[in-house]
Formats: sequence, C-alpha cells, structure tokens
Amino acid sequence: MKTDIEIAQEADMKPILEIAESIGLNEDDLEMYGKYKAKVSLDVWNRLKDKPSGKVVLVTAINPTPAGEGKTTNTVGLGMALNRLGKRAILALREPSLGPSFGIKGGAAGGGYSQLLPMEDINLHFTGDIHAVSTAHNLLAALLDNHLHQGNDLNIDPRQVVFRRVMDLNERALRNIVLGLGGRINGVPRESGFDISVASEVMAALCLASDLMDLKARFKKMVVAYTYDGRPVTADDLKAAGSMALLMKDAIKPNLVQTLENTPAFVHGGPFANIAHGSNSIVATQIGMKLADYMITEAGFGADLGAEKFFDIVCRYGGFTPDAVVLVATVRALKNHGGVSKEKLGEENMEALQKGIQNLEKQLENINKYGVPVVVALNEFPTDTAAEIEYVTKRCVELGAEVALSQVWAKGGEGGEELARKVIKAAETPSIFKFLYDDDMSLQEKIAVICKEIYGADGVTYSTEAQRMLNTYEEQGFGRLPVCIAKTQYSLSDNPDLKGRPRDFTVSIKEVRLAAGAGFIVALAGTVMTMPGLGKTPAAENIDILADGQIIGLF
Repeated sequence: MKTDIEIAQEADMKPILEIAESIGLNEDDLEMYGKYKAKVSLDVWNRLKDKPSGKVVLVTAINPTPAGEGKTTNTVGLGMALNRLGKRAILALREPSLGPSFGIKGGAAGGGYSQLLPMEDINLHFTGDIHAVSTAHNLLAALLDNHLHQGNDLNIDPRQVVFRRVMDLNERALRNIVLGLGGRINGVPRESGFDISVASEVMAALCLASDLMDLKARFKKMVVAYTYDGRPVTADDLKAAGSMALLMKDAIKPNLVQTLENTPAFVHGGPFANIAHGSNSIVATQIGMKLADYMITEAGFGADLGAEKFFDIVCRYGGFTPDAVVLVATVRALKNHGGVSKEKLGEENMEALQKGIQNLEKQLENINKYGVPVVVALNEFPTDTAAEIEYVTKRCVELGAEVALSQVWAKGGEGGEELARKVIKAAETPSIFKFLYDDDMSLQEKIAVICKEIYGADGVTYSTEAQRMLNTYEEQGFGRLPVCIAKTQYSLSDNPDLKGRPRDFTVSIKEVRLAAGAGFIVALAGTVMTMPGLGKTPAAENIDILADGQIIGLF
C-alpha cells in the first residue's frame, strides 16, 4: 500500500496559473510561489464583491479518536466529487502547523487519493504565513518588554502582562518561563511563557480580518498588559500595529493550490479549534464563494469545537452562513467511543458501536440547533462490516439525517459522488440559520449556553481569577464579544477520558483571556494546553530528506 507522500509525489499537477484560470482568475491576480502555488491578490475582491455567492458547505466531525475520522480527506474528496458532477467547487482549508507535523497528529492536507498538492510544501513552511504570524506576534512582545526596560512611561504593571510569546513547534519546556534574568541590562524580570503560533491572537485576527487595514485595526485593539491602576494597555499604545501589519502584508493574501484531481483550493490561516476558533480565513472563504457554485470549508476537530465556533464566531464576522453541513464519522471511531481499544477496532462489535454512536447523535443534535441541513459522511474502512454500516446508516436516518458512504480515501472524487449528490440536495433545502446565543447576553451566560447546549454539561464552575476577569471584561465594555472556549478535542466534556456522550458533568473554567483584536473572549476549560508537547516517538524522528531532494517519512 502506498503512503500518502508516495501518492502525492506521483501526482500529475497542473501549473497553478492553469488552476487559477479555471475559476476566473488571471496572471495579474497572482503572486507566484514556484510553479504549483500562488498567493491571490486581495484586489480581486473589488471586481468580485457584487457577484452572486455560491453555496457554503461546512465539513465537521465527531470528536476525534486515535482511530482517525478523515475530516480533511472527506473535505477534499467532496470538492473533487462535486466537480465530477459538473459543479464548480472550490475548497478553503487551514494551513498545517509544524507542531503537529513533527509531533504525532500529522499534517492537514488529506490522505490517500483525496489530498491537497503540493503536499510536502503545504505541510512544511508553505508560503511562510505562520512564520509571519509568529514574527508579528513576537515583535509586539519585544516592544512590550523594551518599553518596560526603557522607563515604562505607560506605567505597566509587570505582574499584569498578559501577552505571551509564540513558536510554531510543540515545546512543553517553554510553557512557563522567567524573562529578564541576568541583571538590569537584560530587561525587567517577570514570569511569562510560550503558546504555539496557531493559538496566537495574531493568527485569529488574520483569519477574521476583511483586509490588511482591518487587520491593522484589529492589532491596535490587542490588549497586552494592564497598568498599576488597572487600565488596559494595547498594541496601539505601544505604537506596534503599523510594523505588525507590515510583516503581515503578504500573509493576508490567500494561498491557491490544487487537489490530486486538480480541484482549486485556498489554504490560508491555521488556528486550532481546541485552543482557538479553528477555521480558515474569512477572505479566502469570501473570494471562493464568489468564484464557485460550492465553497467547501472545514472546521477543526469535532462539531462541539470547530463547528460551534464557525457558526457563532466566523459567521458573525464573515456575514455568511452555511447552506449545508457534512458530519464525518467512521465505524472505527464510533467503536472507540464505545470503549474498544485501538488494537481491536478491526473486529465487529455491535455493542460498542451502539454505545459509541451516541457521540454522533449528540453532534447531530448540536448542528440541528443552528437550523442547517446536515449529511453524515460515513468514511469507509476495509474492516467495516455490512452489519456495522447498516446500523449506523439506519440510526442516522431515524435521527432525520441523510447519510452517505464515503470512499474518497481509496477512490478520490469518484468515491465521494454519493456524498456530493446528497450535499447538493441538502444545500438546496430551504433553511433558517440561527446563532446559539445573542450578543447582549453576558459573557458568563454565553459560556453557560455553550457548555450546556453543545457539550451537554449540567453547569459551569469558575476559578476565582476567571470569575474576576469575566467581571472586569464586562466592566471594560467587552461583554458583547462572542466566546471561544478552549478545551480538549477528545471529549464533549472538558475531560479527555470521557468518551461517547458524557452525562452528569460540569465544565471547569480555569482561566479567561481577552482577545480584543481578534474579537472574542477565550475561556480555558479543564487542563487544555495552549502549547502542546511532543510524544515519546515524535514524527520528526522518521522524517528525512535524501540527496536528490526527495522527502521521506512525511505521513
């Protein structure tokens, strides 16, 4: 069996200019990054903005397991299948972080015969967007510490600096650090730490901004510290927004690539859905909507995280709503949610399947709360039995959801045609989208609604500090912002060990952070980490490059 990278390296790619021309873009719209990838100028929006928009389809999933669900694989396969059926489909996905690529999660370019190309480039540095995010973020951090060192005219309390540094690797040793050691010449000593770059507020602002000037305006609002008398200090106070925007002038432009079957794809922005809002950029999605009949986008991790944040944050700022949702699941993953170990997932186990399918049932309930038609994509594995497939299909139908067997990993677009037909039907079905909560609700009420309605919790508890900061944010006028809850992706609850559909639990909010520039409040639940660590055997140990330039070991 060929590996993902072997399949990708044997693919017949078209020049990216040819891909661009197929969707109405020309050479003047592009900034080439080699032969097979390009950035798209935001100037194209001026001639596209008045055109009718295509349908928006969001792809999400059940809570992820070690068994794998194939959400990105099915997103790519669905786009290719729609094109096979004569529809003009464009994809809009996030950029992979180097952290997971060299860790254990892997990349974010799909798999098998349903991949984005050039796969190696996309998973390794790509066009440098995430590096630009890291640099802009750390420039602000450097200007902040320099201000403290140079006399602190803004009267910043070093104990109330809330802006950390970032890097795009998994590095647990940097989660908590002390800065400024070694004497007065080295700055003001204080505690701080690192987050992974995709958790940066700069990344969130990039993905939620409408253009470069909007991005700069968002940078100005970013709160980095508080004064001794409690006044918030912003990036604008530090005169940092202009230089930060300069560093992002290319990163704001969407990246255009293609699939194995030459379907156009925008890959832009990379926030994780467990610690950020988990969607690609609004600018990429909006441009794609004007160029396509169907704009297929993806939200990170399960529907309790990525889809909820797409609905309640991205749709609020983007001004668009999905016409249909695809919920990806596998028999293997459902059995894992039912208590079966990864080693025994190839064995038929109807009892575990019946228990684990409750996770899918809850995610369907969650999507239905927003009023959007949903299609379940049952991602087929060779070990799935006829009885298992029949049971999942029957249960989905009983719950009022269309279901399609997806074979895109093995067959590419051809294996997704059944799914594509049902998505077309769902997207044509009249629906009325609704948000989960109103802007006027308090921050605490918004958190409670998400935890109770989406996660299924009985209630929410807050640390003393989290409660204090929520009250402070309300007093400072941030109460109308949407909420981004950071929690484990492995469970509907904030406890990663509670699989399936947990009941009789509360969500514990340990910390609350203000992302005023991005435009939301971050509530950290349970023991979620904003800087991941490497596993015992990181993927980096098996990745290599040969003398002829061939990359091996990358998935």
